Amino acid sequence: MVAENTTQPISLTLRVWRQAGPNEPGAFVEYRSANLNPAMSFLEMLDVVNDELTIKGEEPIAFAHDCREGICGTCSCTINGKPHGPGTGIATCQLYVRSFRDGDVVTVEPFRARAFPVIKDLITDRSAFDKIQAAGGFITARTGSAPDANATPVPKPDADLAMDAASCISCGACVAACKNASAMLFVAAKVSHLGLLPQGQAERDRRVLAMVRTMDELGFGNCTNYYECSAACPKLISHDFIARMNRDYLKAMFRSSLSPESASGAGGGA
Repeated sequence: MVAENTTQPISLTLRVWRQAGPNEPGAFVEYRSANLNPAMSFLEMLDVVNDELTIKGEEPIAFAHDCREGICGTCSCTINGKPHGPGTGIATCQLYVRSFRDGDVVTVEPFRARAFPVIKDLITDRSAFDKIQAAGGFITARTGSAPDANATPVPKPDADLAMDAASCISCGACVAACKNASAMLFVAAKVSHLGLLPQGQAERDRRVLAMVRTMDELGFGNCTNYYECSAACPKLISHDFIARMNRDYLKAMFRSSLSPESASGAGGGA
């Protein structure tokens, strides 16, 4: 809901998940914040609340942030039950107070997934994504100079698709939105943006096998085609990339069964 008056200060009641540590019990705690500027971002509002808590001698709310420009993906929160809150194609840092009405109760909690354990309050450990990326999200082709990059023409439709996939900011909204906590959209984006380019062909089979295997080992769920992942994605990455990754995975499995050395170092899958 968008505030009817976007110039007058508004007041909100925040129900914030507070958890002192990974092994500590957590609970929602209410904070009322008045005279908020509707032009504030959601994170700026949390800054204001934390200033008020500090003045009272209370523990500030722990939340992650870095760029505050929708690029880094670290600000990830679930707001009123939706990853990154109301709105489409935005991260938490791009959500504004004017998205709420005066007097609204806003529930803020961390992303919920077994593979994303809570560190403190609204901060989760999403290093599982780093492990998936390390398993196969790289190329060995020399691309350090412009002549190398321009030597092989890339069809524009492929280049556009690769750019769409590469826009993933690894925020984890796809996992938080999925009822199975699946990381398929994230993995599909990382697999596809390299698989669509000529420089990524050398590791194509190994990449998809290794990344899917690592995803499974880390406890992410399976995809059941509800597409909540693409709906919650702040970069609007299409779930069509999941189908593309599945095709790559089946082809890689077939080729590796005929010639195991072609997928050396890979492994099983979903």
